[in-house]
Amino acid sequence: MTDMDSPWKEILECYFEPFMDLFFPGAHPEVDWGRGHEFLDKELQQITREAEIGQRRVDKLIKVWLRDGSETWILVHIEVQAQEDPGFEERMFVYHYRIFDRYRRQVVSLAVLADEMERWRPQGFSYGRWGCDLHFRYPVIKLLDYRNDPARLEAATGNPFAVVVQAHLLALATRKNADERLRSKFHLVKRLYTEGYSRQEVVDVFRFIDWLMDLPEAHERLFWDELARYEEGKKMPYVTSVERIGIEKGMQQGIQQGMQQGMQQGSMKLLVRQIAKRFQVKPDAVYSILVGLKTEEIEELGERFLDAESLDQIRGWAEEKRLARPQ
Repeated sequence: MTDMDSPWKEILECYFEPFMDLFFPGAHPEVDWGRGHEFLDKELQQITREAEIGQRRVDKLIKVWLRDGSETWILVHIEVQAQEDPGFEERMFVYHYRIFDRYRRQVVSLAVLADEMERWRPQGFSYGRWGCDLHFRYPVIKLLDYRNDPARLEAATGNPFAVVVQAHLLALATRKNADERLRSKFHLVKRLYTEGYSRQEVVDVFRFIDWLMDLPEAHERLFWDELARYEEGKKMPYVTSVERIGIEKGMQQGIQQGMQQGMQQGSMKLLVRQIAKRFQVKPDAVYSILVGLKTEEIEELGERFLDAESLDQIRGWAEEKRLARPQ
């Protein structure tokens, strides 16, 4: 079984705004996207540990600011559930009230069901006795619904999350057919090139596609050969460099170094975007601070930066890491 949780976590962090635009278009315009948003991963981990209910899949807690001024900020709690879970409704409720109890802010809980069970459609959690009733409801997106209406995704030109949904559905549909998966995977990647996505968007969404739609070795080689020819014809060498092949599989001798470099660059780019959004600075200013750090140093800084009060404090941490290295 392909790991679907990890790529969903990564793509949500990269493209939270397009995610909201595609799945929750009524909420998207109410958010002040110009002020950025903040992922509260450490805080959510503490809350879920305290809850001790069920097995967590993909969950995110994001701090956003509103346009209308009625609240300074609210919290958006997102659950992406890839398997049917009888305790899902209760877990959504428990996480909701624990988040509210901790922050005393409005909490919006949103659910994305990425499973294969058509009949499973949890809507909320409720109980009552002797006139005391509780009814907790939350918006639910069922990815299978897009399978029966592909035009909705085709029409979402320019939104990378439309390709993400297609990749997820095709990964489920082609699990036992390598030939069909090869054709579907190449079609999706071509869509990234033809719809005007930036180089970074192509690389980010390609990583998601490649992670979910893995292929047997022989089909994998066919895919890379065809993609190399396609990129050469389009004059867009986006993902077939040594580093990208290294991230993808590492099938050839000597690719391991490229894989490590590619993974380090991916971690660096994600951290740069997060820090830039938090402190409202240009990514170049953050990159100049982090350049030269090792993979493990970037990962450690990724865990610490939420506690930083300023960009100067992050600069100091990075310099400490450089000075601590053996001479």
